[in-house]
Amino acid sequence: MPQLKSTYPLYLNNKPVQPNTDLAVTDKYTGEVAFRTALATPDVIEEAIAGAVRAAEPMARLASYEKQGVLMHCVARFKERFDELAYALCVEAGKPIKDAEGEVTRLIDTFRIAAEESVRNYGEVQPLDISARAKGYMGMWKRVPIGPCSFISPFNFPLNLAAHKIAPAIAVGCPFVMKPASKTPLGAIIMGEVLAECDILPEGAFSILPASRDGADMFTQDERLKLLSFTGSPGVGWDLKAKAGKKKVVLELGGNAAVIIDKDADLSDALERVIFGAFYQSGQSCIGVQRILIHDDVYDAFKAMLVKKAKTLIAGDPKDRDTFIGPMISDGEAKRLKGWIDEAVAAGATLLCGGGLSRGNMLEATLLEGVPDDAKAKNEEAFGPLAILQRFHHFDEALEEVNNSKFGLQAGIFTRDLFQMFDAWDRLDVGGVVINDVPSYRVDNMPYGGVKDSGLGREGVRFAMEDMSEIRNLVIRRR
Repeated sequence: MPQLKSTYPLYLNNKPVQPNTDLAVTDKYTGEVAFRTALATPDVIEEAIAGAVRAAEPMARLASYEKQGVLMHCVARFKERFDELAYALCVEAGKPIKDAEGEVTRLIDTFRIAAEESVRNYGEVQPLDISARAKGYMGMWKRVPIGPCSFISPFNFPLNLAAHKIAPAIAVGCPFVMKPASKTPLGAIIMGEVLAECDILPEGAFSILPASRDGADMFTQDERLKLLSFTGSPGVGWDLKAKAGKKKVVLELGGNAAVIIDKDADLSDALERVIFGAFYQSGQSCIGVQRILIHDDVYDAFKAMLVKKAKTLIAGDPKDRDTFIGPMISDGEAKRLKGWIDEAVAAGATLLCGGGLSRGNMLEATLLEGVPDDAKAKNEEAFGPLAILQRFHHFDEALEEVNNSKFGLQAGIFTRDLFQMFDAWDRLDVGGVVINDVPSYRVDNMPYGGVKDSGLGREGVRFAMEDMSEIRNLVIRRR
């Protein structure tokens, strides 16, 4: 296994700085302190924002090939440090090593996509002579960087969700300040270490600043920052939006995603994908499968298959390659979800498997059925290894039940009926519909994001680049 350092710096205006070692980050399985990082104080955050403002013009002047060169350098270095990045994830997030390796692969993909997009940030020639008064006029428009950006990333995908902010910003030419999650800052710090190797980036192009929650106010409210991109919980996200002032805001928030298992589904195929969607990385994904809607004709058979498979999942040390279920991010989060499970059972739900809590943050893969409509386990975001089963009789009924949620990120449908696929695409009030797979599926160049309480705006490199750009128009009168 690679070795982690005992201390790590923050990155201020492209440079490593070690003002303190105040942030202790634990190994989420052992509970022991794994390393310490510097914690940004308000004066450091102020210096970083001022640096980003100074860097805005030279960043905007970088040629496309220069930005591509930075991104391709990152791709090469991440490949060289693959094992280190995966191990860091395994330790700081408690992510099973196979899942951690998958996330490093996605990190590399995201930077590679951004490198490709950095040289094709197109504009358009537009005819303006649509009426007699505009005869002789023509127009053109191009995208230009929006300016200094503020990024706040979460604990559950500390590499890839940070990458979905950092890589598009470099591709467009926007300087940025980033606050990684305090529980999992190391992935972003390593990205800062790699970016610091790129001398072509102007001073102030980036700062990676672990900070307290109180410090997040500066990332949100400062009017010099032109865009805030936040990924995290709905309660925090909407509160930040209310405080953000005039800046553009992109929010990728929570969900309680549903998957429909229709009567014509390939149950064996659906089983493997639903088990993965519900329980990979201990269910700590905003598009993890939480609600499983099963047609009455196959309900009993699929329920038996799910319960049997869930009981075989190996839980334990995430550094063990056989481990499927690792720890939740904290004892408090595990205790919260355990309380939701017990509350649902007390209200009449049936516990099909799991429900046990050990070592403080090791919660078993849990399946419930008959969950009351007003239970938190059904209505809120579980963000842990819990899924609930529901019957349906008609496809329309299933679509209505998917929409019966304050969230709307993605939905999955296992069906072979082409008409039902398109009906679902038309009618489901979600950001994305996934056919013959779980809502947990995502590729890093696709538009990704939600509606309702799940957020606003879209991630996916090209779409994030559009958010980080402004359109500058040119009108020409020919004489």
